[in-house]
Amino acid sequence: MKRAIIFANGILPYAEAARKLVLPGDWLIAADGGLRLALSLGFTPELIIGDLDSAATQDVSRARGMGAEVELFPREKDATDLELALRRAQESGCDFIRIVGGLGGRSDHALANLFLLTDPALRFVDLRLDDGVEEALVMHDRADITGSPGDTVSLLPLGGPADGIFTEGLLYPLRGETLLPHRTRGISNEMTGTLATVSLRTGLLVCVHARRISGEEEPSEEPLVPVIFH
Repeated sequence: MKRAIIFANGILPYAEAARKLVLPGDWLIAADGGLRLALSLGFTPELIIGDLDSAATQDVSRARGMGAEVELFPREKDATDLELALRRAQESGCDFIRIVGGLGGRSDHALANLFLLTDPALRFVDLRLDDGVEEALVMHDRADITGSPGDTVSLLPLGGPADGIFTEGLLYPLRGETLLPHRTRGISNEMTGTLATVSLRTGLLVCVHARRISGEEEPSEEPLVPVIFH
């Protein structure tokens, strides 16, 4: 499995939880302003991609000095920097991609980032937005959720009804049922163990998994309020 971690230009609720998402050997990519986020977590990306309108010049120079490659695009383009980074990871054969910093911040960007996950070309990639506390993915057929008992799992149909939904490891099970976009039945289910499985026959399903963060996991020297990286 070839793994990529893409740093976006968003908000992180707990830095330490985000750091734990990165494993040795991961290919680290910064989508423009996500460079500052990566550096603040102690990581130097191997690739910086975008128009560099939100990445600080000194951060780019610092990363370049540590071996980072830069792929520069014009500011007037038809794709966000995150989309460019995602395409690059896909073209490089990554079948496990986590986007860090893509959930918080501007609501239009958060929605656009979520919709990026609906690309049929990414159907067989394990692709999720993840800030260490909350993860979001778009399901075409099946997905496993790893967490802890009491974690919240919400299932939201996207673009129309999601049919034939089966769940395992959730407090309120679904057995071949249909979720509708104008109903809220799939909100705030709970994990009963460390693994939950969700599958569906037709449609698209957004799964949002909110992890329970214990006092031991909260950073002791960092503020508990989000920090916005411009």
